[in-house]
Amino acid sequence: MPELSAGDTAWVLTSAALVLLMTPGLAFFYGGMVRAKAVLNMLMMSFLCLAIVPVIWVLWGYSLAFDGSNGGLIGGLGKAGLDGVGVDSMAAAPIPEFAFVAFQAVFAIITVALISGAIAERASFRGWAIFVPIWLTLVYFPVANWVWGGGWIFELGALDFAGGTVVHINAGAAGLALALVLGRRVGWPKQPMRPHNLPFVLLGAGLLWFGWFGFNAGSALGANGLASAAFVNTLVATAAAVLGWLLVDVVKQKHSTTLGAASGAIAGLVAITPACAFVSPVGAIVIGVVAGAVCALCVGLKYRFGYDDSLDVVAVHLVGGVIGTLMIGLLASSDFTGGPEGLFYGGGVDLLWRQAVAAAVVIVFSFVVAYGLGKLIDRTVGFRVSEEEEVDGIDLNSHLETGYELTSTSAGPTRGVPAPAAARVDSTQGA
Repeated sequence: MPELSAGDTAWVLTSAALVLLMTPGLAFFYGGMVRAKAVLNMLMMSFLCLAIVPVIWVLWGYSLAFDGSNGGLIGGLGKAGLDGVGVDSMAAAPIPEFAFVAFQAVFAIITVALISGAIAERASFRGWAIFVPIWLTLVYFPVANWVWGGGWIFELGALDFAGGTVVHINAGAAGLALALVLGRRVGWPKQPMRPHNLPFVLLGAGLLWFGWFGFNAGSALGANGLASAAFVNTLVATAAAVLGWLLVDVVKQKHSTTLGAASGAIAGLVAITPACAFVSPVGAIVIGVVAGAVCALCVGLKYRFGYDDSLDVVAVHLVGGVIGTLMIGLLASSDFTGGPEGLFYGGGVDLLWRQAVAAAVVIVFSFVVAYGLGKLIDRTVGFRVSEEEEVDGIDLNSHLETGYELTSTSAGPTRGVPAPAAARVDSTQGA
């Protein structure tokens, strides 16, 4: 049995902490893009994932994802409650299995949190709290097993280093399904619904970019050359995507926008995620530019087809994830993969079709299950707040709080004490 590597263990644990930071980063990124009357609810949707996911990950999630693969579809329950995972047990890499458990747990947290952006400003907090654990159990844990737990996508030979299918395509398809279930926000698309705090958006994007080095480079499960290559590719692809998105901004609007720069960075991070250890740095730049430009153009699809994806989860995460997954089939180099090559490197379409099958199946599976689950929740406990609650402000109605106290007389609620009537009126002005 190989000895544990202190350096690899330290890197994986550090990477897990970096990925955990991504969820608060996502909360700020999403929170800045909604209107002022919904900022707390947006932050809380991410924060709730930090509370729910680790518990179910320990109880049954890790086991379903990584305890073998029954028929290539799902793991067993032999490690439910982390039974059999001890301080001396090792993962596949020379790191403690507990380190691997922690690293994969934070991936599950950020994945389900991503979905919330598609249903911002109108989803009931109760419905979201029910959706999170069920979707993770029915969709995320099986897909993680398919790709990383030895399941059928792994056996197919499709490549996904850090989560193009498991995280981004998975979340993007589910986000689209829930956006269709919940329907449009009141006034969309005729009423302007501009971001209320662009500094929040940039702060969130910066935290995400920082944490993403743990996301991608940490997936090497060691402090080694593969992690270093993933780090460099993540850096340059993200930078290139910012430029790609801003170029579209300039062509379409004659201005480069702050929101465009932040969104471009996320699009690049999404697209390079599955490919970061399989392509050269030049290939990473190509992926970044393409992702930034294409995702920027795809934002307009929601207006053309009439679905209200509040914060463009489909355009950024679903489209970006598909771009990164498919471009492995074009740009993968044996110098990085150790074997399979993409079309542009002489490998033909063999890898490309495998990537396409993996992406397509995850899209269909996640969409269908999320749509059915969303409908079930909506028809039982309710998954959308009332029109009155939405117009007045989901923060005040769902959490008895407001994000900003803009008048000296509005003391606001404290720990369950309702706000005075005057404060309730003032808190929605201009939101």
